[in-house]
Amino acid sequence: CKFSFGLDPGCLELSLPVSEFAEAFDLASRLSAQRGRASSPLIWKLKRLLNLGTEKQLKQAIKLVDELAQKMINQRREKGFSDRNDLLSRFMGTINDDKYLRDIVVSFLLAGRDTVASGLTSFFWLLSQHPEVESAIREELERVVRSSDGRQQIASYDQMRDMHYLHAALCESLRLFPPIQFDSKFALEDDILPDCTFVRKGTRVTYHPYAMGRMERVWGPDCLEYKPGRWLKDGRYVPENPFKYPVFQAGQRVCLGKEMALVEMKCVVLAIISRFNIRVPNPKQTPRFAPGLTANVRGGLPVLVQEK
Repeated sequence: CKFSFGLDPGCLELSLPVSEFAEAFDLASRLSAQRGRASSPLIWKLKRLLNLGTEKQLKQAIKLVDELAQKMINQRREKGFSDRNDLLSRFMGTINDDKYLRDIVVSFLLAGRDTVASGLTSFFWLLSQHPEVESAIREELERVVRSSDGRQQIASYDQMRDMHYLHAALCESLRLFPPIQFDSKFALEDDILPDCTFVRKGTRVTYHPYAMGRMERVWGPDCLEYKPGRWLKDGRYVPENPFKYPVFQAGQRVCLGKEMALVEMKCVVLAIISRFNIRVPNPKQTPRFAPGLTANVRGGLPVLVQEK
């Protein structure tokens, strides 16, 4: 929120109540995901037509989210935005369509809010199973960030870019546990896939990054193992073909927030492991995910936190 809109909602302040925006956003995300699990789209479309049940709730939640997003835009316009550097101010300087701006606000929140949290949850679960990876990240942190007088500093953007092992560890975690486990596209025109499958215009085509990241013929016989080293060559990170690793999608519709998401994850990981030891009470128990637009661990991930 701070980077995108110059706003700190204070969601981590224990003294503050959960904001109505956050509650409405969570509800809208959960109910939207339920549409995808319906046995037939006719079910939710009929409920929407009659304004019944979950579709009535979804309509109310979306209305509240839109109203609050519009309020944010109006406040920014009243206070002025020409001297601000957040993304919303940049967009407002070139676009005068409030509906478009509102959709940008909601899209940024939807794309970046739960996905980063989901990716970090899976990462720390894997880290608790692989202490050697945690040690390697700490060694890299010491080597790259430690100042000349021996004191540890906060990693700069350039320093984080030099931390190849950390980047590899995050990519490997996202391979096994992508925040978006499956996604769909609609064919713009008639097309033929490489295996000669005909795809008619308008057909919904679903792909499954979670399954693709665990395919032996794609990733080899050790595809189910967490091995950051598979992303490294001579100690440097080497990216994979995005069509093999579609965690951030591929082609013309690649995720615009990819780099920002990775930087956010690196900032959190470095801030935590430099000060704390994080342990999962039962690391051998594989996380169970709750159905939704984003792969959130059912019931959250309980951890033991110990100061170093």
